[in-house]
Amino acid sequence: MWPQLEPLLAKVAKPARYIGLEDGSQRPEHANDRVAWLLAYPDTYEIGLPNQGLQILYEILNERPDAVAERAYAPWTDLEALLREQGLPLFSLDTHRPATDFDIIGFNLSAELTYTNLLNMVDLAGTPVRSADRLEHHPLIAAGGHCTYNPEPIADFLDFVVLGDGEEIVAEITEVVVKWKISGRPAGSRAAMLRELSHVSGVYVPSMYDVTYDGSALAGITPRFADVPEIVEKRTVADLADFPYPKNQLVPLTEVVHDRLNVEVFRGCTRGCRFCQAGMITRPVRERPAEQVRTMVEEGLRRTGYDEVALTSLSTADFSGIEDLVRDIADSTSNNSPVSVSLPSLRVDAFGVGIATQLQKGRRTGLTFAPEAGTWRMRQVINKLIREEDLYSAVEAAYANGWRRVKLYFLTGLPTETDEDTLGIAELARNCVELGKKYTKSPSVTVSVGGFVPKPFTPFQWFGQNTVEELRRKINLLRDATRKSHGVQVKWHDPKATMVEGIMSRGDRRVGAAIETVWRNGGTFQEWSECFDLDLWLAAMEEHGLDPDWYAYRHRTETEVLPWDHLSAGLHKDFLWQDWRDALAEVGLPDCRWTPCYDCGACTGYSIEHIVASATPPAGGSQGTGQDLGSSVPVSLLGRKPESASVGAE
Repeated sequence: MWPQLEPLLAKVAKPARYIGLEDGSQRPEHANDRVAWLLAYPDTYEIGLPNQGLQILYEILNERPDAVAERAYAPWTDLEALLREQGLPLFSLDTHRPATDFDIIGFNLSAELTYTNLLNMVDLAGTPVRSADRLEHHPLIAAGGHCTYNPEPIADFLDFVVLGDGEEIVAEITEVVVKWKISGRPAGSRAAMLRELSHVSGVYVPSMYDVTYDGSALAGITPRFADVPEIVEKRTVADLADFPYPKNQLVPLTEVVHDRLNVEVFRGCTRGCRFCQAGMITRPVRERPAEQVRTMVEEGLRRTGYDEVALTSLSTADFSGIEDLVRDIADSTSNNSPVSVSLPSLRVDAFGVGIATQLQKGRRTGLTFAPEAGTWRMRQVINKLIREEDLYSAVEAAYANGWRRVKLYFLTGLPTETDEDTLGIAELARNCVELGKKYTKSPSVTVSVGGFVPKPFTPFQWFGQNTVEELRRKINLLRDATRKSHGVQVKWHDPKATMVEGIMSRGDRRVGAAIETVWRNGGTFQEWSECFDLDLWLAAMEEHGLDPDWYAYRHRTETEVLPWDHLSAGLHKDFLWQDWRDALAEVGLPDCRWTPCYDCGACTGYSIEHIVASATPPAGGSQGTGQDLGSSVPVSLLGRKPESASVGAE
C-alpha cells in the first residue's frame, strides 16, 4: 500500500507514526504455509510502540517457521478520514500490507476506553465488527491483555481471547490455524476451527458459550458443546529465563512515551493490594535471573544507543539483589555517558537510601511513589501496608540524593473512604514538601488522583464504585485543602471517564451493543480527554435499555454470578471474598512471602514454596503489619479463618 499511502502523509499530523523502519523492525516473508499475525494496539503509535507484550510476541512469532508477524496501531483521526475517503484499509507498519492479508489480527487490550478503537480498526480492516458475520476469508479477531479477564462487553466482536501469558500459547494457536489455512478454509469450516481453538488451554472462544439471564441479572455462561471447557484457565509462563525477550527492542524514529530501554525483571506480585488487578492476575511471582537481566541491559544499551534503562515489574524494588543490579548498570557507560536507571514501580517501603544512592548516578528525573491512600486506616483497607514513616523515609532519601520533584499517586473513591482519608492525602503531600525544604529551596510534590474502578479477580470486584458527583466532591475537597500549599500540585482523572471505565470493567455481554453504538456515532479515542464524551455513552446505554448506575454503582453479593465466573485467573473465589470481608474489617495481610500461605490458589501446580525467605522481612521495608506482629503470627490473627491457611508447597 505504500504508493497509495505515501502521498497522504503530507496531509496529516505526525506522519512518522506511519512509516515504520525502526531499528529492530522486521520485514517477514509471507507464505501460504505461514500464519500471518497482525499484532495491533488500539491507540496511537506513540502510546502503543513501547508495549512490551506486543514486542515480545512480535519476535517470538517471527522466529517460527510457520508464522510471520507485523504490527499496526490506531491511525489518528486525520489519517483515518483520508483512508476512508480513498477507500484504503488499515495497514501493517512493517511492510504496509493491507490488514486483509493477515490471518489473525490480535489486539493488546490494557484500557477499557480503547474498546471503540478496536471496533474502528476492525472495520477499517474491511472486516465485519461482529464475529457472527465473518466468513472463512476474514481475519480472525483476537485479544489479550489485562482487560480480557472480563472480555464479555466485547465478546461479540472477538473470535477468541487469550488469558494470561502469551509466550507459549501463540505457538499452539498458530498450529491450529496453520492447519486450517493449508486446508484451504473450506466453506463452513470457520466454526469448527474455532471449536478446536477452544481446546487450547488459555483460549476462550465466546461463540462456543451460551449466555442466560434471570431478569436483569446474569444467570450463567455455559459451553454449548461437551468438549468445550466450562472454566477457561489462564496460561502462565513458569520460568521467565526461557523467554529473554524482547532481544531487539524497537527503537522509534519519532518521540514515543517511555522512550528508553525496557527490561522486565519479574512478573507477578505477592503484596496483595486489594484494588490491584495486575497484582492478582499475574501471580505467582517469577523473577528473571539477575545475570540474564544484566546481559539484556548490556546488549540492549549497546544495540539501541539508549542511555536510560527502565527495570520493569509491578514492584521493581522487590527484586532480589536490586541494589547490586542498579549499581552495576549505573556504573556502566554508553557513549562515555552515565547510564540512567529508572524503576517505574516503586514501593516506598522498599525504597531506601541504598537504592537512591545508586539511582542518583544517572540522569535524575522525577520519582513516583504510590501510597494510594491518605491514612493508615485506609491503607489497611486496601492492603497497601505502608506507614507514613515509610513514605517520609523514601521521600527524604530522594531529596537527600539530589531529586527535586516527587510525584505521589493516590486513588479516591475506595471502599469505606471518608473525608478524613481524603484530607490525609493533602497532609502527606505538605509534609513531603517540608522534608524537601531541608535539601532544596523549591521542592515539588505532584499529587495525582485517580478515581477507583473495581476490577475483576480482585477482592474489590463486589464493590459499587463512587458516583461521578461523589468523586468530583472529593477531588474538590482535596483541591481546596492544598490551594495554599506552596510546592503541592494536584492533578486528577476525569470522574466521568471513571464511570464508563467501571461499566466496561464489570459489564456483561449486553454492554457490547452500547459500545458498538458509541463507535458508530463517532466515539473513538475515548481514552483521550479531548475526545471523551460521556453523553455518547449515556445515550447508547439508554438506547439499549441498559442502566449505567446498575453496572457501575451497585454492590455485588457473594452469590451473584459475575460475568467472568467462567474464566479463571488461578485465584480461588472464596479467597477473594474473604479478603473483601477483611478489607471491610480494616484488616491488612502482610506479603505472603513472609507469612504462612493464604491459599489464594495462584501457586497451585508450580511447586512454589510459600515461605521462601528468612524469618524477617528484608531490611529497609516494614512490610506493614508483618513487622508489628512477626512473620510467624497465626494466620487467624491476620483476619483469615484458620482452616484457610496452609504452610509450605501446595
